[in-house]
Amino acid sequence: MYRNFIFDLYGTLVDIHTNEYKPSLWKKMALFYSFQGAAYTGKELRCRYRQLETAARKAPSPYAYPEICAADIFRILYAEKGIQPSESLLTATGQFFRIESLHTLQCYPASIDTLQKLHANGCGVYLLSNAQRIFTEYELRSLGLWELFDGILISSDEGCCKPDPAFFRILFDRYGLNPADCLMIGNERTSDLAGAVAAGIDCCYLHTATSSGSAGDTPEEARFTVMDGDSYSLQKLLLTLTG
Repeated sequence: MYRNFIFDLYGTLVDIHTNEYKPSLWKKMALFYSFQGAAYTGKELRCRYRQLETAARKAPSPYAYPEICAADIFRILYAEKGIQPSESLLTATGQFFRIESLHTLQCYPASIDTLQKLHANGCGVYLLSNAQRIFTEYELRSLGLWELFDGILISSDEGCCKPDPAFFRILFDRYGLNPADCLMIGNERTSDLAGAVAAGIDCCYLHTATSSGSAGDTPEEARFTVMDGDSYSLQKLLLTLTG
């Protein structure tokens, strides 16, 4: 039935829990910045980061659902203290921020095997993620997922995010995909499912612990559903849909 499978990442293939609001994160981030010559207090850094984030989200954009770039915010925070950071320093800053905010980061049990089996069946496997490259590329690599995709689109690179159909069209155009041959798999109705519908492709809803809404509320817009959150149930379903 489908030749190409487009996956969401967080909450679909990867179980993740973060907390970017805990004071200890910002105290350590301020110390990290200070080590580079950019002196901040934890409170000052947190407030300025949020101000820059808000301004970035309000900036003019050609997209209906624009995306910010966290790396640009980290760069501005250095520049405002007279430091011109190298790309390697920005990467290290992003990694430190992410590691300090993480509580959980792991693949769901069948995720890797599912991608491998889809490939073995001759299918294309793609990632369409609302995420920040400065975090996500390294998480994908550390989890052994990076090399399993035929194409990866991360919203911070493109300036737009799901549910914007433009984000889907970029994927279709870049990799020469026929929308009629594609299935979107995700755990969020407002981004994954709504985006798939707007882009004119079928979608499969996977309800996991990080999904919005109740497990008993089956979304009508999804052609297929896996409401128990089990990655093996998802795998079994998807393998019946290859064609």
